[in-house]
Amino acid sequence: MINLFNIVLRRGAKVLLDKASVTMQPGEKVGLVGRNGAGKSTLFALLNGSLHEDGGEMQMPAQWQMAQVAQNMPETDESATDFVLDGDTRLAALQQALKVAEASEDGMAIAHAYTDLADAGVYDAVPRAQSLIQGLGFRPDQLDSPVNSFSGGWRMRLQLARALMCPSDLLLLDEPTNHLDLDALVWLEGWLKTYAGTMVVISHDREFLDAVTNVTVHIEHGRLTRYGSNYSGFETLRAQQLALQQSAFSKQQDKVAHLQKFISRFKAQASKAKQAQSRVKALERMEKIAPVLAEADFTFEFRTPGNIPNPMLSITDASFGYPGEDGAPPTVILNNVSKSVLAGQRIGILGANGQGKSTFIKTVAKDLGAIAGTITEGKGLRIGYFAQQELDVLRPDDNPLQHMIRLARELGADAKEPSREQDLRSYLGSFNFGGEMVLQPVGTMSGGEKARLVLAMMVWQRPNLLLLDEPTNHLDLATREALAMALNGFEGTLMLVSHDRALLRSVCEEFWMVGRGKVAPFDGDLDEYQRYLLDEAKRQRELAKAAAAAPAPAPAPVAAAPKPAGQIKPLQKELATVEARIAAISVEKTPLEERLQKNPAASEIAELGRKLKALGDEAAALDERWLELSSRIEELSA
Repeated sequence: MINLFNIVLRRGAKVLLDKASVTMQPGEKVGLVGRNGAGKSTLFALLNGSLHEDGGEMQMPAQWQMAQVAQNMPETDESATDFVLDGDTRLAALQQALKVAEASEDGMAIAHAYTDLADAGVYDAVPRAQSLIQGLGFRPDQLDSPVNSFSGGWRMRLQLARALMCPSDLLLLDEPTNHLDLDALVWLEGWLKTYAGTMVVISHDREFLDAVTNVTVHIEHGRLTRYGSNYSGFETLRAQQLALQQSAFSKQQDKVAHLQKFISRFKAQASKAKQAQSRVKALERMEKIAPVLAEADFTFEFRTPGNIPNPMLSITDASFGYPGEDGAPPTVILNNVSKSVLAGQRIGILGANGQGKSTFIKTVAKDLGAIAGTITEGKGLRIGYFAQQELDVLRPDDNPLQHMIRLARELGADAKEPSREQDLRSYLGSFNFGGEMVLQPVGTMSGGEKARLVLAMMVWQRPNLLLLDEPTNHLDLATREALAMALNGFEGTLMLVSHDRALLRSVCEEFWMVGRGKVAPFDGDLDEYQRYLLDEAKRQRELAKAAAAAPAPAPAPVAAAPKPAGQIKPLQKELATVEARIAAISVEKTPLEERLQKNPAASEIAELGRKLKALGDEAAALDERWLELSSRIEELSA
């Protein structure tokens, strides 16, 4: 087990943990929660050995092997498969031991190395690595692509796959869902549910925590408090505790009453549609934990829009995609889209990775132009756009005040809020940008602080149409709840792309599916969408297998010279011989490998190791010859 006893941890002069104690049992799945700055990442550093306690004692089994996601951006020309395969540190060590044994021609050591490699799963290592890679959203044709060919978010997915590849007794995951879309997230949940070791995870995705954890450790006021439940159970228990603290609770009554009044009003008006009823359940959860929400030190709300056109947007026979470069034709992702966006709609945009969700939102936001068709805006439309990458709309060298001043100048007479510098400073203070932070360059801020600044800029404009593309990336749980409450009070129209299912459930009343080149209504709720994702992933795997197994299509008939049959026949004969020998080697290896599993005498182990190595070398040479013969026959047959 992991036992922390009277732990003291400091960051500079600040005490993060003060005589804190907690125990984590083997096999437990622990969610580590607390406000930003409470000490979650510092506690991770203690667990992984990169930081030592300033007081107290930590006990952990010395033989435990630990795995965690490296936070650096990988820079390598290795293929995706090889990069993830290297995450299996035991396999890498055994392969190195085999090389040393072969170099010294130590037959006994060679035999032991082969036995250990078989025990470590060397024969299915590549399929296991590729299964992890594809589960996290990569296509089969990307398995051999260099790591450097992928964008930053995709490289971090490979870092996650590499950590999952490592055999471990303790798995540490710090925000593992940050770079994932919903289909990869669903896959990851399924994988983690089968993980046999002890897991500690930091996440701001409450549904993810509910799915993969059974214990919650809360960091607050320098203490560690253990709850024997997932995040929802923790919320309920904590709300009950706060409700018992009457002096603190009485100060929150106005907030609680306001929240409950809003929830009651919506529940009375909600339709019987699955999506609306799903939202009712999400709001009932918010009502139940109102004391926790009211305790939050950051809340905000959207101003009432000046006017709300109806329809907001009319999209007619539109195609969405990207313009071509250097005269090349445009890349079309979505075709023949005809939709109307009406006043008051609350739309969740669903779809697998790469199907065009962000492209659709970017085009509506006018960051991209429509490839074809028309997008007609209602009179007085004011769009508030939250880009998936916050820096798409932020300048790293400028501070929050400069961003607000520039925004006020751009809007000019259209600005609905006071725009004097002192007014802007006061406004930024309501979003927790106070004191010197108003003048801090954005490039030095955390992801959560940048996201909060984008929210502040968006709210200040008093939009009547919100376009939100993954707004919860980098937001902590308290800020996510604040966003959900603000969106529930927003009187305009909302279009939301998010992998945060709790947010989708609580603010959306209908869903649109983006996929296979179309935008269409999705009539189910998020649970049905999750089942759809699993079915779709299975279908894609089956298609990939079928494509790999299918023979190459016959070339179109053309006038051609007579085939050099005299050259092809000998090659075909040799190819058949090679294939037969490859099959025979596979048969010969099986009893040798089975014999190694039965712990034979040392002399026999050495002999079996030599035979297996000889067969392996012969098979590798035959594979090369098979490829050469196949290519030559194909050339002559063309």
